[in-house]
Amino acid sequence: MTNPTKGVPRRHPSLFEPATLLLIAVLCVFGAIIGMQLLVSLGITANTSLIGALAAMALARVPLAIFARYRSIHVQNLAQSAISSATFGAANSLLLPVGIPWLLGRPDLVLPMLAGAFFAMLLDAYLLYRMFDSRVFPATGAWPPGVAAAEAIKAGDEGGRKAVLMGIGFGTGVAASFIKIPLAWIGFAGSTAVSGIPMSAFGVAFIGNIWALAMFGIGLLLRGYSGQLFSGPTFETLIPKGDLMAAYIPHGFMIGAGLVALLQVAVLLFRRSEAKAGEATAGVSDVEVKRALGLGTVGYLVIAVFIAVVGGLMSDMSMGMLILFVLYAAFAAYVHELIVGLAAMHSGWFPAFAVALITLIIGMLIGFPMPALALLVGFSAATGPAFADMGYDLKAGYLLRGNGADPAFELEGRRQQLFAAMFAFVVAGAVVLVSYQSFFDQNLVAPVNKVYAATIKAGVAPGVAWQLFIWAIPGAILQFIGGPKRQIGVLFATGLLINFPMAGWAVLAGILCRIIWEKLRGASGEGDMEVFAAGVIAGDAIFSFFDSVSKNFWKR
Repeated sequence: MTNPTKGVPRRHPSLFEPATLLLIAVLCVFGAIIGMQLLVSLGITANTSLIGALAAMALARVPLAIFARYRSIHVQNLAQSAISSATFGAANSLLLPVGIPWLLGRPDLVLPMLAGAFFAMLLDAYLLYRMFDSRVFPATGAWPPGVAAAEAIKAGDEGGRKAVLMGIGFGTGVAASFIKIPLAWIGFAGSTAVSGIPMSAFGVAFIGNIWALAMFGIGLLLRGYSGQLFSGPTFETLIPKGDLMAAYIPHGFMIGAGLVALLQVAVLLFRRSEAKAGEATAGVSDVEVKRALGLGTVGYLVIAVFIAVVGGLMSDMSMGMLILFVLYAAFAAYVHELIVGLAAMHSGWFPAFAVALITLIIGMLIGFPMPALALLVGFSAATGPAFADMGYDLKAGYLLRGNGADPAFELEGRRQQLFAAMFAFVVAGAVVLVSYQSFFDQNLVAPVNKVYAATIKAGVAPGVAWQLFIWAIPGAILQFIGGPKRQIGVLFATGLLINFPMAGWAVLAGILCRIIWEKLRGASGEGDMEVFAAGVIAGDAIFSFFDSVSKNFWKR
């Protein structure tokens, strides 16, 4: 096995070297524009990290001295970190939140929302940077998209057997992504719709926690087949028409699981026992995590106050209600990022839109007025995506830097990745600031914004609070049984919130293939399964990106 630390330079490449900064600036603008276009046209944001790495790899082949530094895998890592940060930052963390007040007829709240979302996004990513490689968010966690990015970069740099295996996985991911399966084949009798195979879900099953992913897959299937499983007079009172979302079951499960997950994090940090050797290789201690969480508490409170003041909420609410808004908004943002981060770490998927909807529903039950609800859900939605994406990027860097074998080099590399992400967020903020009006003038907003706006206008139906409470109980029990390492409650609720049954079949099929692979190969071929899986994920990501871009092009 190749020594991952062999040839590692003592000094990590800097973001601010002119050639590197120029490449990253161009990639950030490109990533921000692509992210916004895809969000408003298709409702999704593609993972562009591999596009950045491939761009650096391609330029490294140009026989000019100025491009020589792009041969460094660490420069390629900075490129993939920056473009993915710009993409998710511009689309999910900025453009999505500002579309909510605009749809509600309050354009005066757009700029306050943009400013608040921008600060929340920066804090979001910085908190993950501070907590990465701790017992809460270990560097040894799955972080599947990060593994895919790292393995792709290593395969391009080293070649050899691993590159061949990576290529096989990549080809499998791309080829299978072309296949469209009629939904009638998987139990939806009478349906004429077709669905692609989400090969990223298949590949993730080889990398992530098998218990968490199994519950994620089961949740996806229960949500996808709920209309068939729970329809009829037996379930009509409990689940009308078999619609889990209408019965607020996924929301309740996530509330219960999320609160228990928050308590488990607190217990993990405040218990007296020390972390086991090897759990925090770069010295991110529980004390440092507590400081980061304290900083986050203060930061989110300050941002919530800022949003309330510049949004003019003092004229819409009493002082008591205003204080309650600030406290709830800060708490919701905090819990939102932790839930999204845990789901992203274990599965590579994060239910940011759905968890923000839960925040909104609870805010409506509290009784906040419409302007406050618009700012609340935007603030919540702005946190989480940057947090998760930073985790993916730091995981990629951790693998490329030798799994923490050189702590000083590892910490310097993380610092440079943080600089790259923050630079990307600033670029994303500037791009959104100068372009959001052109999108809104064409009535182009994220599709989920229409869900938020419609929910606010419709109000909360009677009995919702009771439904949330009832279904929070099994969610809490499930999360408690699984413990903080497996996160089965959070992942099961994540699956329930996503209507994509094909992904459920892909995850469970991947788990079965993983078990068979491990039985056949045993201890031989160490790392082969992960390299193949990374290739599958990378192939699916590249296919999805170009497929989404092409659809957007022809749509326009």
